[in-house]
Amino acid sequence: MQRIQNFIKATFFGNYFIGFIAIALSIESNLQLQLPLNSLIYYAILFCATVFYYTYAYSGPLNTGPASNPRKSWYQKHHLKIIGSQRILFSVGAILSCWFFFQHLYSIKKLPAIFWIETAVTLVAGILYYGLLPRSFFKLNLRHTGWLKAFVIGFVWACCANILSLVVVQIEKGPLSFETVLLIWLFIKNWMFCTVNAIIFDIKDYADDSNSQLKTFVVRFGLKKTVFYILLPLIIIGLISLVAFTTYRHNNILNTAFNLVPFILLLMIAWSMQKPHKLLYYLIVIDGLIFFKAVCGIAGMHFIKI
Repeated sequence: MQRIQNFIKATFFGNYFIGFIAIALSIESNLQLQLPLNSLIYYAILFCATVFYYTYAYSGPLNTGPASNPRKSWYQKHHLKIIGSQRILFSVGAILSCWFFFQHLYSIKKLPAIFWIETAVTLVAGILYYGLLPRSFFKLNLRHTGWLKAFVIGFVWACCANILSLVVVQIEKGPLSFETVLLIWLFIKNWMFCTVNAIIFDIKDYADDSNSQLKTFVVRFGLKKTVFYILLPLIIIGLISLVAFTTYRHNNILNTAFNLVPFILLLMIAWSMQKPHKLLYYLIVIDGLIFFKAVCGIAGMHFIKI
């Protein structure tokens, strides 16, 4: 039992599960655009980059005093292992990226300008979110922009899932046609879904954000107003938009049902936020819902032509 608990904590506290979420969302996007899947090399790079990126904030020196939450305590206890993991992830990701670059150099050079712009926007948003540029050069850190924080997180995830996977499949498989309207819809859907997820996640950070004077939605409006006036309306709008879009495209009922289930569960989880939950609840259930959304999207594609 202790080994199982240690495995669960390592998987979710160590952000390895988030790496699998990134892969699942990318697979979902390609299938929904009816494009080939990306290569295993790309998924390995994506996994390494995502886990490294999300663990970056915890890989520096930590206070040795009492931990304010179980996650911080876990990172204090496994600090050296995390540093080692980060080095491995960075090394493997860098080696595979170099191999990918030189393997597909000709295709990369032939990419249309729009794909270069989309990739640049994704990378810039990701860099600015964590404030990775030297402060002497650029002081903006989107992660500390209060209410904008959740939308930035959602935007980065949508870019990663919908834009990067599309750019890479164009590099790996050659020029492929896709439906632009569908791509825009899938991007907006992922953006809003992940944004709502991020707002829910801010609930667990209410005390720290309040002390740091970071004006997230929860800090500005309080818990109940955030749930009733922000979360629930956004989710309901998402539900209505999904039904309207699938009806417009004449998708069958099974495909629509698979894509609706995650939104319904998100609605239920948002409602449950009126009472406190443990940190692992957020990491397993709320992050897990994004993974579940990807699985439902993938499963729904099997019924798209029925």
